[in-house]
Amino acid sequence: MKKMLVIVALAVVSFANAQKGTILVGGSIGYSSETRTLGNNEVKNNEFDFSPKVGYQFHESWTVGGEASFGSSKTKQGVNEDRFNTTKLGAFLRYTMPLNPTFSFFAELGLGYQAEKDKTYAGPLTSTAKGDGMYVGVTPALFIDMKKGFGLNFNIGGLNYGTINYENNGPEYKNFDFNFGKTFNIGVSKNF
Repeated sequence: MKKMLVIVALAVVSFANAQKGTILVGGSIGYSSETRTLGNNEVKNNEFDFSPKVGYQFHESWTVGGEASFGSSKTKQGVNEDRFNTTKLGAFLRYTMPLNPTFSFFAELGLGYQAEKDKTYAGPLTSTAKGDGMYVGVTPALFIDMKKGFGLNFNIGGLNYGTINYENNGPEYKNFDFNFGKTFNIGVSKNF
């Protein structure tokens, strides 16, 4: 009888971070700053990214929700400056597989709309380019339950595809990215 109670208790604890009907709130935030010297020129680059996410867990293993990402970067070289802003709004579908009471593996499919704005200052001249398109991506990750559904998400890349079409007969970009092991991201999430 005691063994059965222990098995039931472990099963309940292992699904504590993945209960049907819970709300998932999470995301990530990032900042980087870099200064390079090219000959006598100094190049400064600053980047910021904020990516919130909200989902509804409709099954022990499945979550569906909305995601967004807001990014900004500024590169300055002498009197020249480039400001680049990105916005992504979309949806995600996540499948979670508990490994034990603390660790879970999940794979996430995200897709949606994306927009970019690039403003370049070259001395007294200014140019602006705007574009929009779509994105789709698959990201595998590991969730570590720190305490009562609050945890950290770790991923090492994924598979992504995106398009951007710029206004006024500007260029059209198509990007396919397969970067397992090339990047490392940490996010935070909480189930309510």
